Amino acid sequence: MLRSLFSNLSKAAWAQRAITSWGFARRASLRFVAGESPPQAIEAVRQLNLKRINATLDHLGENTASPEAARAAADEILALLDAIQRSGVRANVSIKLSQIGLALDPELCRSLLFEILAHARAQANFVRIDMEDASLTSPTLALYHAALEQGFADHTGIVLQSYLYRTAADLEQVLARGGRVRLCKGAYKEPPELAFPRKQDVDVNYDQLTLKLLRHAREGQSAPLSADGRRPPAPAFATHDEKRIAYIRRAVEELGLPKHAIEFQMLYGIRRDLQSALAGQGFPLRVYVPYGTHWYPYFMRRLGERPANIWFFVSNFLRS
Repeated sequence: MLRSLFSNLSKAAWAQRAITSWGFARRASLRFVAGESPPQAIEAVRQLNLKRINATLDHLGENTASPEAARAAADEILALLDAIQRSGVRANVSIKLSQIGLALDPELCRSLLFEILAHARAQANFVRIDMEDASLTSPTLALYHAALEQGFADHTGIVLQSYLYRTAADLEQVLARGGRVRLCKGAYKEPPELAFPRKQDVDVNYDQLTLKLLRHAREGQSAPLSADGRRPPAPAFATHDEKRIAYIRRAVEELGLPKHAIEFQMLYGIRRDLQSALAGQGFPLRVYVPYGTHWYPYFMRRLGERPANIWFFVSNFLRS
């Protein structure tokens, strides 16, 4: 119920106008969003690197409304790759294809995506193509497969969501082509004809997909984390769920895989205790570090994920 409520709020224009006008809401968002500018985001990454944690930088934004806005978003990502290169931080970048025009003009999106990937390849960096709601799953995967055909396999990866029924088949296709996968549960509200409505079923599917990824890695199909922390192993597991983490760790041990064959991924500001524990135990860990002025939809989705996040927001409200 909470996830559904906050998912709806994330898309409600009236709620965005109201909540973004509250100073305490902007302050509270800084728990989950590393400021509004690239220098602020780079500094947040630098602090994570000091704790032996790698990062993915995410310039927030979705569903651009014009070709000019898509071009501007692509330019921001290109500049972000340059900022990573100059600063020397251990980070790559994540993008949403609707941010660079997927829902507006697929051919424009394709052109901008390949420009970004070529820039990342020239800098030996990596771009994770994020997954959005189910209406964009097929076109997102189509462009990812096109990127693999263009020779970008070492410099880009895809996100797959365990709450969708289709994901097992999608995973088989991606692995067959040497793709790199970030597995998550999924943060959008989807109808029951497309996604498992029960958390228990989402978790079961997550574990089944995990095992497929790890067995694929055992067959020698997985490159390890690059020395500079920018290009991740092929299987990356995005979760804050301690049961899922325990399952992944057991499976890694049972399959005889080294720790560096996988990567755990978590979100900025969430379960810092788990982040520190995994990094301290020698597992590659990457934290997604979002930044930018379009923080509202992302912030609402984070609030809907855990009751503790809502209490954090309310406590800021009471102190304001």
